[in-house]
Amino acid sequence: MICYKCEKETKWGDKVMRGDSCPHCRSDARVCKNCVFYDVAAYNECREISADRVVDKEKANFCDFFSPRVGLKKNDKKIDLRSKADALFKKSDK
Repeated sequence: MICYKCEKETKWGDKVMRGDSCPHCRSDARVCKNCVFYDVAAYNECREISADRVVDKEKANFCDFFSPRVGLKKNDKKIDLRSKADALFKKSDK
């Protein structure tokens, strides 16, 4: 899992419990912003339609649908998207 706050990778076991925190920055680990379903463009900022609304997305919660997000860091994702867009709209030298 990559922490939303410090963007450092952390190895977790099978589950991230409500009381767990990031070993690097000590922020809560089981929060909406660390979940694969978190999406600012979605209704209630969550793509899981059955999930209850959580007001504070940076505070530990009891959501049954929590699944740790893995993958690119924020900056890596921006660079990757930029390179894909540049390749898509690149003008040919003909």
